[in-house]
Amino acid sequence: MWVSTKAQYGLRALVEIGLRAPEAVPLKEVAEAQGISQHYLEQIAAQLRRAGFIRSVRGAKGGYRLARPPEKVTALEVVEALEGSLAPVSCIEDPESCAKVGQCSTELLWRRVDLAMRQVLGGTTLKDLIEERRLLEARRPIQLEAAS
Repeated sequence: MWVSTKAQYGLRALVEIGLRAPEAVPLKEVAEAQGISQHYLEQIAAQLRRAGFIRSVRGAKGGYRLARPPEKVTALEVVEALEGSLAPVSCIEDPESCAKVGQCSTELLWRRVDLAMRQVLGGTTLKDLIEERRLLEARRPIQLEAAS
């Protein structure tokens, strides 16, 4: 149940790109804004592009844009595209992996954990995350420069 930095950074990158829509955003700017290694972000962006979340735009004003409306992208889809299975234990997705399936006292617990994670991530859209970021930015205190 450990969500890797790949999924965390992937979601943050999508939020950053979504904030600047409809403009294309160079990956270098996304990396700088999010404090992520550009090299690592390039690898994540390649996966996001293959999964259909972003598309590249060539040219002087090139970069990346969202490939789908943010309200049509769930955090669950993104995390699964970058992480693979979210199941907390292998028997949740592969009953053949455990001889105790159906007879295990902890199986129901792990199923509830799996369901809860899927409900939270599946019920959260990229649009929700973009709006949350806007709210956070609106609450950020304004730094005034001292008069000389």
